[in-house]
Amino acid sequence: MEEGRGPGAVTEYEELEPGGTHCICELYKCPPALLNDEQFVKQALREAVNQGMATLLHEVSHHFHPQGVTALGLIAESHLAIHTWPEYSYAAVDVFTCGSRADAEKACRYLARTFQAGRYSLKSVPRGSDIGGDAAQARTVAATSQAAIV
Repeated sequence: MEEGRGPGAVTEYEELEPGGTHCICELYKCPPALLNDEQFVKQALREAVNQGMATLLHEVSHHFHPQGVTALGLIAESHLAIHTWPEYSYAAVDVFTCGSRADAEKACRYLARTFQAGRYSLKSVPRGSDIGGDAAQARTVAATSQAAIV
């Protein structure tokens, strides 16, 4: 399987629905060695993208000294971020997916298991759920504003 492409992955030209899901996940009581291993964190990010049926476009990571890792995944559906604090056995995860195909919550639950969290919290926030009606209004306002500029 091509890296970062889960089942039903979005192609480059496929249009996504404007709404999505934004998950904030807090991982507590994780083994510090996992949280401080940049390669482990990057692999966890890649597999979370696959588990969440998203499409990885680009990733970047940084290992902080003396400890901690941040890994970011740019996905076709939006983004996935992991920030670790090994000294507190804690990781903060942020996953935003547009449309209904990708599953941000599934990606978060995968990361909770992978980082062996003793406990975790997951908050899921719908984003742009009413954008359909607002989009038409925004186009009208933009057209009116553009006409006023000319």
